[in-house]
Formats: sequence, C-alpha cells, structure tokens
Amino acid sequence: MLKVNIKKSILLRVRIAFLLVFIFAAAVAIKVGRIQFFEGEKWKEVSDQMTFQYRPVKATRGNIYSDNGSLLATSLPFYKVAYDATIPSNELFTKGLDSLAFQLSRFFKDQSAESYKRMLKNARASNRQYIQLSNRSIGYQEKKLIESWPIFREGRLKGGIIFEKVDKRFRPFSNLSLRTIGFINENNRGAGLEYSFNEQLAGKDGEALYQRIAGGNWKPVFDGSEVKTEQGLDIETTIDINLQDVSETALLRALDYHEADYGVVVVMEVHTGEIKAISNLSRNSSGHYYERYNYAVGGLREPGSTFKLATMIALLENTNIKLSDTIGTGNGVYKFYDNTVRDHEKGGYGIITIQQAFELSSNVAMARLADRYFGKQPMKYIEQLDKIGVTQPLGLQIKGEGIPKIKRPTDKDWSGITLPWMAYGYGLEITPIQTLALYNAVANGGKMIRPIFVKKVRKADKVVENYKPVVLNSRICSDETLDKLKIMLEGVVERGTAENIKNTHYKIAGKTGTAQILENGRYTKKYLTSFVGYFPAENPKYSAIVLIKNPKGWKQYGSNVAAPVFKEIADNIYARDVEMHDPMPKEYIAEAGIFPVIQSGNQEDLKYLCNQLGVSNHSTTEKDWVVTERFGNSIKWKENKIIENLVPNVKGMTLRDALYLLESSGLKVNIEGKGRVVTQSKIAGSRASKGGSITITLS
Repeated sequence: MLKVNIKKSILLRVRIAFLLVFIFAAAVAIKVGRIQFFEGEKWKEVSDQMTFQYRPVKATRGNIYSDNGSLLATSLPFYKVAYDATIPSNELFTKGLDSLAFQLSRFFKDQSAESYKRMLKNARASNRQYIQLSNRSIGYQEKKLIESWPIFREGRLKGGIIFEKVDKRFRPFSNLSLRTIGFINENNRGAGLEYSFNEQLAGKDGEALYQRIAGGNWKPVFDGSEVKTEQGLDIETTIDINLQDVSETALLRALDYHEADYGVVVVMEVHTGEIKAISNLSRNSSGHYYERYNYAVGGLREPGSTFKLATMIALLENTNIKLSDTIGTGNGVYKFYDNTVRDHEKGGYGIITIQQAFELSSNVAMARLADRYFGKQPMKYIEQLDKIGVTQPLGLQIKGEGIPKIKRPTDKDWSGITLPWMAYGYGLEITPIQTLALYNAVANGGKMIRPIFVKKVRKADKVVENYKPVVLNSRICSDETLDKLKIMLEGVVERGTAENIKNTHYKIAGKTGTAQILENGRYTKKYLTSFVGYFPAENPKYSAIVLIKNPKGWKQYGSNVAAPVFKEIADNIYARDVEMHDPMPKEYIAEAGIFPVIQSGNQEDLKYLCNQLGVSNHSTTEKDWVVTERFGNSIKWKENKIIENLVPNVKGMTLRDALYLLESSGLKVNIEGKGRVVTQSKIAGSRASKGGSITITLS
C-alpha cells in the first residue's frame, strides 16, 4: 500500500512538473508570438486564433517642399476597412444588416448586396473577429461617410468597424522632377531625395500588439501597450516649380523633335549653388519620355568639347600662351601616331588664334596645344585638373553621384594619344552636373561651390538643419585667366559655334559639345550633344547645362540640338525675372494723359498698374486678355480674343505676356529687340501649327 502511494505521489509530481514546464513554455511562446506543443519530433501550432505578435506601426513620412513652399511629395492617409463580427449585439446586427450590405455594395461596387449580406452573416456565425471588407483603400472623407452607416455608426467598441491607417505617397505635380524627388521601397532601397534623406523623412516607427487570425490576417489588439510613432521631418528643396516646368517642357519638345534617346537639363543659381530645375527624360519602347534614371547626377559620359574649358585653364595657368597666338589646324585632319583627330568643319580652319580655336571648337588645335605644352610632362596637365576640382566627385546631397574617370600617366592604359584626346573631352568620363559646376565656377568669379538640392530640414515651423553653400575651391584659376575664359565663352555665342542663340536682350556665355558615343569599344555615328553656360554673361545669375543623346536627323551637333534648348529656357527665365531687365528708358515713360506703355496684356495686371499710377480705367469685359482704348484721360479695356489653335494677337504686350500666349499655342518664339511687341511674323487669327516658329519684334 505504501509503495502504491509513493508511486502515485511521484507520478503526481511528474505531472505537476510537466504542467509547469508546459505553462512556462506557453508563456514564452505568447511573448514571441506563437503557442506550440511538442508532438513526437515536430512542433505543431495550437491555433491561429492564439498567435500574438508585436509588429511595427509605420510613422507618417515627412513632406518634401519646393523653394516657395509648394508640396512636391506628401503622405496622405488612407484606410483599409475591416470588421469584427463578434462585437455588435444581435438586435443591432439583425436590424442593420440589410441596409449595411446595400451600402457596402453600392460603395465598393465589387460584390452584390446579397453577397455582402452573406459574408457578414457567415463571419458572425463563425465568430470571426477580423474580416477585410474590400481590397480597396479609402480616403479620409470616405472614412467619414462609412462611419455614418448602420451598425458602423456605433463605432469600434459597439459596431465592430475597424479602420487600419495606411499612408500613401502623393506627388501633387505628378511626374515633375520625378527622379530627383525619388522613391523608397519597403526594403529601404530607392533613389533621389526620398532615399538620400530617408533618415530625416522616415520618422520613428511605433509598435503595437497584433493577433493573427484565420486567413493569415493580423488584427490589432488595442491593449494600451502601443508605442506611438514620431512623424518624419520635412525637407525644403531648392527646386523652383516654375523653372522646373519651363525646363522640362523645353527639353521634352526637343527630344520629341529629334527623336533622341534621352535628355538632361540642370539649372543652377550661380552664387548659391541651388539647383532650381533638373530633368532627366528617357525614351521608352513606345516612344514616350519619362524619368527613369538621374543621368545628371550619376550618368558618367565623355563630355566632348565642353571639357575644352578645363584644357584652356591648364594652358593659361601653366604656359605663357596668349589668346592672340596662332595655331595651325591645316585642313582639319591631324595624325597622332596611327590615330587621327578631326575637326567638324570640312576643310579645316587653317591658321587661327587660340581664342578662335576655342570659339570655333577646333579639336585639332586643342590636341596639338596639349601635346606641345604637356606632352613631355602629362602629369602637369592632370595636376591642374586636380587643382580645378574636376577629378573628384562633388559630394552631392543626392546619393548615387558618379565618380569621375580620369586617367593618369601611371595607369596601364595610358598611351601617347591619351593626353591629346583628353584635351578635347575624350578618354575621360564625368557627369553633367560636374561639368556644370566647373562652368558655374567661372560665372561665380572663380569660386566653385557644391550644387545643393535641399536648403532646410524642418519640424513644423522649426528649422532643424540649415544647408548653406559649401565652397569646394575658392579659386579655380587666377583672375587673369578667368577674364580670358569669360571672353572666350562669350565669344562662342557672339561669333562661334553657338552664334545661332545670340540675342539682343542679354548675353549668354557658354560652350557647345558634340561627342561621338562609344559602343562595344568603337566610336559610332551617334552623338552626345550638349551646351553648358551661364547668363546674363555680364552679371551671371543662372548657369545651366543641356545634354541630349543620339538625336536623329541631320541636326546632330550641340549647336543645333542642345544650344536652342538652353536659349529657350534662358529666354523664359529672363522674361519672368524682372531683376534681369534694364530700367525702361526715360523717353518711354508716359506723360500725363498719354498712355504709350499701356496697350495690351493681362487685364488684372494692367488694372493693378493703372490703379497704382492713379490712372482712371474701366472695362467692357471680364476676360483675362485685353487690348486698351483711350477714352479721354482714362483707359477702357476691350476683349482680346484668344482662340485655341489660332495665333493670338500679342502686339503691345510685354515679352512675358507674349511668350506665355504664343508658347501656349505651341509656337516656338524668336525675339528681336527690347520693350513691347510692335510686330509679329504670323498674322493674328491664322492657324497655329504645333512646333512652328514665330518672330516678334519689340521696341
């Protein structure tokens, strides 16, 4: 009897011990989110209904703003709609079921009312604590509407409605500057500012307890243990939406016309380094253009003739060469060992000055000069490139910047033709924005600054971080060399390869570039065309680069492909920036009772002007565009009819108003003179052909 009691006692203790182990294991399993028990040699899940897990709750991402506070990217709240069928009382559920099913069907339009009714009844019968009512996410206003429906109007605790917040990234300006704004995915990989400033934008995620239920869904358990999220910080970019639109439109028009592979435009403010516009458009298989890759920042390419500026700096800084010195280019063909350098001008330029060699973009002249002065000491040329700052990346705020590939005499692939080829932009690779930084340094009095995309990081109205211009090189060359560079860059437009973009309103300084594209180790008949420069040349405010790859047709040079795009952008900026304009001469200022300036334009602007000057005025129309008629000592506004697809009447308008109306009609505008429009080459009311040209004369 004693033995039996001892055995029972031991067995009881074993059972108690086993039970304690099981309880301990269950407690640990709950903590990590799963309850399991051992059966043979396998672990088996007890029940989906008993699986808990702490899961992250995403913080609301910060906003991205333009330089004037316009939203470029923001997170909008959307909601998944789910339902706990166990919560409503029988009376509430029975009374509101038909009406709720009808509302769900009418709203989501994915099932009939009868199907929704059956779903809700089945969920309640099987005690489902979580069912997702639709795959579609809803907005805030839709959420408010759903909260007013039968059963749901009782809220979460009585009606069982569950709204799970999901933030979605929204870009108010659609694809404008899409690649620069960028993206980031769930694996924290991405591009552009979204990726580069993810640490600031992302904020801090929270945490909440979730229960896994049938169907693999996770239901939030609001038990008071939630860790709240911290919203991400906002960033204020340097992008000017108006300049971005102007630049992207001009580039797209040129790409369409030339059927090019891709194009790049970057516009930078000279003194601050702020990128005001950046566009990278690639052509897809269907012929449409979109932002696929940031060629401006990461696209390493042979720059071609735009690199001749660096060669001229090396020559002027290290030799006693003068712009008036001469160099023989022969018939435009010159041999270095078994390789030939050619000028694009058939027959060559013969004997020309150093200044002409640059302005006319002679490859032969640049190759011969580099070989003559640096051939025996090529490292001296490379060291000068190092001093300028073109051999190193700029250290941009956007990740993915290309690292310049510039050979050195110690490299295995250095040969006798490497130096002369580098002199006119071959055998090396840099990015468009690195080229722009060099030209911007000339415009900025020799000071090279780092281009910036983000000015501030903010938390609401409080500035957390302020990014100021960073000087990369306070002096790329001597003042004497700088003066000569400016003369040559202005000469390129005044009488050189870019003479076609010369205008009478303001001066442009810059350089054309045309580089053959290397494919599979061989140079093809495809070209990378470019123009880079600054304006107004006498007091630079903006610098810009335009690059277009593989234009089709007979126009395949930087002068007739890229340079016109630069001019179109510059003209638009000039028309919009009053600070660039010279004051109106005294003889054009109106005397009392005489109104020579107020002739035609936007009614709201002209009314404001008259009211400010105390000039009596009244209107016979509510239309935006008007012409003026003198009425004694007052002005009367009459409608200027603007009809789609017809050439508008822009006589008497300012350049800004005329450009807006003509370009809105799809016309390409050529401008002569200063002041207001006195003549237009196409008759008002005639058919406006898209892409056609019109010349307006101002006085």
